[in-house]
Amino acid sequence: MALACAVLGLPAVAGAQVTPAAGYTPPDDTPAIRVGMTLFTDYTVQQSPKIKDADANDVTFSAFNVGRSYINITGNISHNIAFRITPDIVRETGTNALNGSYAFRVKYAYAQFNLDDWLNQGRTGSWIRLGAQQTPYVDFMEGIYRYRFQGTIFEERDGFLSSSDVGASFHYNFAGNYGDVHTGIYNGETYSKPEANDQKGFMIRATVRPLRMHPVLRGLRLTGFYDNDAYVKNAERRRGIAGITFEHKYLNASFDYFVASDQTSVTKPTVDARGFSVWATPRAPNGWEGLLRYDQLEPNTDASGKRKRFIGGVAYWFPHQGTVSTALLLDLDQTRFVDFAVGQPTQRRYGVHALVNF
Repeated sequence: MALACAVLGLPAVAGAQVTPAAGYTPPDDTPAIRVGMTLFTDYTVQQSPKIKDADANDVTFSAFNVGRSYINITGNISHNIAFRITPDIVRETGTNALNGSYAFRVKYAYAQFNLDDWLNQGRTGSWIRLGAQQTPYVDFMEGIYRYRFQGTIFEERDGFLSSSDVGASFHYNFAGNYGDVHTGIYNGETYSKPEANDQKGFMIRATVRPLRMHPVLRGLRLTGFYDNDAYVKNAERRRGIAGITFEHKYLNASFDYFVASDQTSVTKPTVDARGFSVWATPRAPNGWEGLLRYDQLEPNTDASGKRKRFIGGVAYWFPHQGTVSTALLLDLDQTRFVDFAVGQPTQRRYGVHALVNF
């Protein structure tokens, strides 16, 4: 219409319909909501140390456990606005009347504003999130490790990082599949505690894929992570990680080196910690997979003592379509305490773990 008016020398008609260019597919802005679930359950036998029962007998502790039971509610308002709400049902371990019961709490609850229309020129994966959400490093590593149903990654298991916190974050995918960056400002108290003061945590993870075109080494990625926070004003809480990961259809593997500085109050000295974690998960085409992991931590570099953890196991991943996953794992989890001023017994557990994710 506008072209015809221009040729005839007539004014364009206001509100005239414009036909989309050939080959253009408009984005789907239909609101949608989806419901899924995640379940971790296990049977674990603690061979060492022994415990005493109510009659003071030395016994080998064993228990059936539910480590995680999520209801994942995800969806989108439009192609630019998405959301996630994930309640977590966990055992209450406090001293109140519910001690030992399973309690309902929120693990994730955020709105996501997709930026692909403006930043990525056809690529996906750039967004801003607001609310209770995944933290940059733990979420990245668990996407490669896959064995959170056995236990959390090194930095989270030893209490230095959390998988979720409340804040605002930004994620950007580099062009050409060269890597990504994820950064944000968080309360710093994790999702399980309310904010206690005016201090906020700044986190950033940057990952590069240096050989993206190589048929095998394109699975190699280099990652740096930094967390700058404070317990109270002028009392630092900092973490740094340098790591390398590798992904292949027959093997996932990782090595990361970790440092931390903690000063819980300006009246107390700073405690520096350091450690590393290395793991590999070789797999066969028929669903069988091995798990080999070794963690080592010096909780205080100014004092003697190292925690050395070994995890070994065999898993079977059942065949499924899409992102559905089900697995069984038989494992040994052992932690030794070496050269501490106060001796501690070796912790040794055997377990059968199950994962269902839908």
